[in-house]
Amino acid sequence: MKLTGLNFIGYNTSGGSASTFNAVNPATLEPLGTTFVEAGPAEVARAAELAEAAFQPYRAKTAGERAAFLEAIAEEILALGDTLINRCTAETALPEARLIGERGRTVNQLKLFAEVVREGSWADIRIDTAQPDRAPVPRPDIRQMQIPIGPVGIFGASNFPLAFSVAGGDTASALAAGCPVVVKAHPLHPGTSELAGRAILSAARKTGMPEGVFSLVQGMSNETGLAIVQHPRIMAIGFTGSFRGGRAIFDAASQRPAPIPVYAEMGSTNPVFILPGALRANADNIAKGLLASLSLGVGQFCTNPGLFITSGPADTRLLLGKLGAVIGQTQAGVMLSSGIRNNYESGVRQWSGSPGVSLALAGSPAKGENGAQTRVYIADAAAFIANNRLSEEVFGPAALCITPSSKEELYALAEALEGQLTATAHGTVAELAEYAGLMRILERKVGRLVFNGYPTGVEVCYAMAHGGPYPATTAPQSTSVGTAAIRRFTRPLCYQDFPQQALPPELADGNPLGIWRLVNGEWRKGPV
Repeated sequence: MKLTGLNFIGYNTSGGSASTFNAVNPATLEPLGTTFVEAGPAEVARAAELAEAAFQPYRAKTAGERAAFLEAIAEEILALGDTLINRCTAETALPEARLIGERGRTVNQLKLFAEVVREGSWADIRIDTAQPDRAPVPRPDIRQMQIPIGPVGIFGASNFPLAFSVAGGDTASALAAGCPVVVKAHPLHPGTSELAGRAILSAARKTGMPEGVFSLVQGMSNETGLAIVQHPRIMAIGFTGSFRGGRAIFDAASQRPAPIPVYAEMGSTNPVFILPGALRANADNIAKGLLASLSLGVGQFCTNPGLFITSGPADTRLLLGKLGAVIGQTQAGVMLSSGIRNNYESGVRQWSGSPGVSLALAGSPAKGENGAQTRVYIADAAAFIANNRLSEEVFGPAALCITPSSKEELYALAEALEGQLTATAHGTVAELAEYAGLMRILERKVGRLVFNGYPTGVEVCYAMAHGGPYPATTAPQSTSVGTAAIRRFTRPLCYQDFPQQALPPELADGNPLGIWRLVNGEWRKGPV
């Protein structure tokens, strides 16, 4: 399949801009074939207007029709075969096996959201029937459901070119909710993005979706993204990326005449607390697991464990000894781009130049321009608490090992943490009780608590929460992974005293869709 390098505005292509760019192979630094055209304001506006025109027709599609669309996208992605994997490997330097697994995750989450749409309880139906004889004031008939919010702007992530990109979780959950999407492709993998976008459009045509249900725009400049955020037809934003980028989008959306929600996942240091009982009983396995998690994907995961926190100096010596025995086996990998690699090196230089911080361990040397060496630094808790720059994410395979001098300082360190996507505790069952105060602190700091595991690996399922308090995200009440992600792109609508024939089928007395509903305070599937 030959790439076009164009923007896809509804069912048409567009390439009128004079600004162009090429993808670069991060392993060789060689430009890849196909020149891509950056979308201008007019193209973004056309995409947004088409999305608005598609909104009511798409929203009116039945649950079965929307589910079939999502399943068709999954099939079209699979049909791309090696073409998709080969282009993605060239643009990211990620291993083929990793990308095949990520494609499977992408396909499976599309199919999962299709199941969610068919099942229907995501609409959170609530019905309170009329009580005309209630004294002193009669109660009207009140019925509430979640409805799609409108066209959504989505920004592809750099580090997951399939599962968090054009056809990733944000797109899947927005389409499942009934929202057309305008996707800004990540400039590090524009060819992969075009292939995924064409798969979505092929599925849309085959399942009879309205033009404008999906558009894809390319671009290197911030202006392309801001044009999406600022367009009055766009009603919400989904973003996965850096703190700087997410905050800029959040600020721009907040300054609109009619502000819109921004669901930005902006990274995390994901602290791992290693309690003494677990460490002394299982030090070898903990060290191997920490290094595997730290170096996975060259540390380019938003759940990469960037802080190792022991309970004291003796435990730190034990942990570093075990880490040192295996870190030499950790191979340096190629990062996604020169910019990401340069930011990584800048971050570890900042650590090295900070008082109370020193390099403790390093893996095999980096090779090539974008190679990144695994590193573990050591710092005492007082130095960490005194320097808030040390709590900032360093995106890559580096961690700070922090040593508190007492249990009280351990708790103070936890209190000093900013919002995180995850926190992990390695301990015994008895230590969970002994350190219950630490768990209570962490519950306020994170979106996911992990016990005796590692934070990398975010399961796509009904119960997953991938989010957390600011600055991990801009919307701590939401998740960007799992079926609850659909609620980011909906809002509640209440119908009062509507006749049965005018109600949506979800709210009708007979419950023709057979979905779970809260009727007069009781969950049931039957009729009212």
